[in-house]
Amino acid sequence: MFQWWTKKRLTVANQRGFTLIELMIVVAIIGILAAIAIPLYANVQARARVAKAQADSRTLASAVSIYSAHMGNVALALTDLTAVATNGLSQTAGPFMNNIPAAPTGWVAYSYSPNTAGGTFTISASGDGTTVSMP
Repeated sequence: MFQWWTKKRLTVANQRGFTLIELMIVVAIIGILAAIAIPLYANVQARARVAKAQADSRTLASAVSIYSAHMGNVALALTDLTAVATNGLSQTAGPFMNNIPAAPTGWVAYSYSPNTAGGTFTISASGDGTTVSMP
């Protein structure tokens, strides 16, 4: 007589699968890790645009400083940095930059405010709820 309650289950080389609870635990752990990681990297593009604006502003400020050292006064416009300049001693130098960098996507173009009387200047750009200003 065949006794079905005593028959052992045959497996090939002791192969066993995952139980449903084990799979649910793994999915829950992955979900928790994703919930932690996604907000940390959500604003990576905005931070990259801010970093580009800061780097460009430093580069522009450096070029204006070199221009003013050569000419004896600050540049009247950023476009002055892209041309050869001749100072009062008939010495030529430049261009101090190949071109003026474009502001990051979605940002307002770099603004330049020279103070020729004081020999100072301000370079700024704004976007992503942030304003970058040099110096």
